[in-house]
Formats: sequence, structure tokens, C-alpha cells
Amino acid sequence: MRYISTRGTAPILSFDEVVLTGLARDGGLYVPETWPQFSADEIRGLASMNYADAAAFLLFPFLGDCISEADFKAMTAKAYVSFSHQAVVPISQLGSNEFLMELYHGPTLAFKDVALQLLGLLYDHLLSSRGKRVTIVGATSGDTGSAAIDACRGRDAVDIFILHPAGRVSDVQRRQMTTVLDSNVYNIAVEGDFDDCQAMVKAMFNDLEFRDELAVSAVNSINWARVMAQIVYYFTVGVSLGSPDRAVSFSVPSGNFGDVYAGYAASKMGLPIEQLIVATNSNDILSRFFNSGEYRKSSVDSTISPSMDIQVSSNFERFLFDLYGRDGAAVSDLMAKLDSEGGFAVNMSLLNEGIFSAGSCNEEDTLQMIQQTLQNSVKLVDPHTAVGLSVGTECKNQSAAPLVTLATAHPAKFPEAVEKATGVHPELPSHLSDLFDREERLVQLPNDLGTVKSFIRERARILQAT
Repeated sequence: MRYISTRGTAPILSFDEVVLTGLARDGGLYVPETWPQFSADEIRGLASMNYADAAAFLLFPFLGDCISEADFKAMTAKAYVSFSHQAVVPISQLGSNEFLMELYHGPTLAFKDVALQLLGLLYDHLLSSRGKRVTIVGATSGDTGSAAIDACRGRDAVDIFILHPAGRVSDVQRRQMTTVLDSNVYNIAVEGDFDDCQAMVKAMFNDLEFRDELAVSAVNSINWARVMAQIVYYFTVGVSLGSPDRAVSFSVPSGNFGDVYAGYAASKMGLPIEQLIVATNSNDILSRFFNSGEYRKSSVDSTISPSMDIQVSSNFERFLFDLYGRDGAAVSDLMAKLDSEGGFAVNMSLLNEGIFSAGSCNEEDTLQMIQQTLQNSVKLVDPHTAVGLSVGTECKNQSAAPLVTLATAHPAKFPEAVEKATGVHPELPSHLSDLFDREERLVQLPNDLGTVKSFIRERARILQAT
């Protein structure tokens, strides 16, 4: 298995190189040169496997010869032991043909745990076998940061620096990051929005001297391994609802396009998906694109679903690469237009034959959906999941395909919004019950690339060791 850049000029890499590299050196994102294919019988066979074994089976073809099958099975077996539900990703039924995919049973209560617990083990294996260390730099709109920190805390070969927008994540999200006091963990509150944080991280990756000096790597979904690990739950949930003998539809709360892109990847690998519904809040650049063909930046609104308060969706470039026939030069031109003109447009004929639908949900409808779901299904959902439920109801085809909404976070991560909608204050699980009593450690820095780079350079142990 080889990996190519969406912009076409970076070196072709192996899986281990892609994991440790993150962003391609031409500014693009790495994708598999070809998609592994699974037959209907192989997909049916997943029904007899637990989640860890299904992950090992589905993901091993992406590894090439970088990791032995036995070593990888040991990693997947270990990755999910901290999850509070034996199924890892269980489903619950909301209506006659509507379901929730519960992705919040990991240690930080968000879907990012499913991928990042495995990525942390991959880092350990790859770095120890090479005698190397890395400096991880990431941006978070709320959930990636805590999941990445939990996966990387205390690891001797890793220093992790997470940027989050100051005052634009929930108190629970912030404290899940800032109360981790391991010496290899650094939390940076940037005086800006998430797009500012994400742009800063990309700028660090594109500064090749800085990147090479600190051996910078990524835990954001620009890292292929993050997206790869998320493919698994589309297959396992699809099979539990009758795949491959019937198609399933998914509604995905979307900000950075990584989670829904994993569903797209599953469809390319053989899983029959009728619809992938892209659900956005008022930061609706993705919804506007799929309904008009125009991808254009605007200002970022602060909402009660802050993990989706994004206007530049980094994983969207991976989809564009396939949309344009894997033409790296065409994708480079589009990304240049995004930078210079604030956006671009594609011919709707390219989109009309695909499996994507999209819609957006405002604050009032989000709160109403939280209330309605509790009333009708005795289920508390967080505001991001509520966006997925609302848009899924609006956009679903009139067909017999089950509709699965991805429940991306535990309601206790957003207690103010949930309580406002329902009058019920969702309690944190016992392992986080003292979260608001724990000591916090973070630094607030201006929205200035030079200042943030200096902070990281002064603390990265890779420089102190040389």
C-alpha cells in the first residue's frame, strides 16, 4: 500500500511514513493510492467479530508491510480496553428505522477516542522500532485535543502541543485538556477562532525547516491514520443493520469533514451506503457546497455546537481529489483560489451522482431536537448530535434504508446547552466526576504564528536531546 498527496507533487510514502509525517510536503493530504476492496461475504463475516478484531481485519490492508498482522492485532485489542461499553461503538434505536451510533464511550467521551487511542499505540510502535521521537502539534475545536492528549500523555517519545481557540470551547472540553499535567503535554489557548488555530498548524507543517527540526507530526485528521481508524464503525454498524444485503444511510455532524470522509472511504471499500448526509450548524460552508457547488469562506459564528464552528474543512481536500479524478494539479489550483479569492465553485454535475446530501441547523432547531429526542426516545443527546438528527430528518431519502445518526459526543460535555433544552443537567461519568476540582495548566498566546512557534521550539524535548 502506497500513499499519494492530494496535490500531486510530494513523495509517495508508505504507511509508517504517512503516520509520522501528517501533512504532505507540498501542502496536500495523503490518501491511499488504491482502496482495499471487501466482498459481500467478507463484510457479512464481520458479524461474528468483536470490534477490535473487525478493526484489525478492515485496516490491515492499509499498512502494507510496515507492521506485522500479529502486532497490529495486539494494538487493536489494546486500543479499546478503556471504553465503557463492551461493543465499543453500540447503537440505540430512536424510531422505527432511525438509530444512533454511540461514539462517546471512550475515555474523553467523544468520537475522536475511537481513532486516537489506536493512533497513540501506532506512534509507540513506530517510534520505538526506529529509536525516534516526535513533536505533535494539533489544533482542536474541542474534542480532538482532549482525545489526543489522553492518547499521548506520558509517552516518552512524544511531546504534544494542542492549540484551542480561547473561550470558544466548552468548560468541560477545556478542562479535559488543561487538567492533564503530564510533562509532555502543553495546552495553548490562542486568541482567535478554530480556523486561526488550524491555519497556524498548517503553516508550521509548511515551514519545512521548522517541521524537520522538531520532527513535527499530526494528530488532527490531516493524519491519514485518524481517518482510517474511523472507517471501522461504518462497517460494524452497517453490518448490525443488515449490510451488505441492504444499504444504510448515515447523518454525520460535520465540521472538518474527517468523520464523514471515513464513511465515504467505507463506501469505496465495498460497504453499500445509500446516503451520507453532511450536517452542519450555522457555519455551513459544507452544506452550501453540496447544495450549490460553491465552497466559499465566511466568518465563523460561535454556537452551542462549538466543535463544528469551522469554515475551512481540512479533510474536504481529500474528497475534492477524488471528485476531480485524482488530479493533483486541479486540487492545487482550487486550494490556491481558496487562499487568494476566499473560495471556488465546481460544476454541480460532478456532485449530482454521488451519495452526499447536506443541510444546516440553527440554534433554535438544535435545542428543539435535544428536547424532542428526550421526549420521544428517552435519550439525552449533545448539541452536535442534535444537528445530525435534525438535518438527517430533513434530508433523508424516502426509502427503506435505516438512517443512522452519529452521536459524536456525550451530552455531559455540553451541559449548559442540554440543560437549557431539557431542564436536565447531564452528569459526567464517574471517572470525570471531579473534573472541575482538578488543577488546570495552560498558556494563552496571541494569534501570532511566530510567538506560538517560539513557545513550541523552547519546550520540544527533541531539541534538548540534540
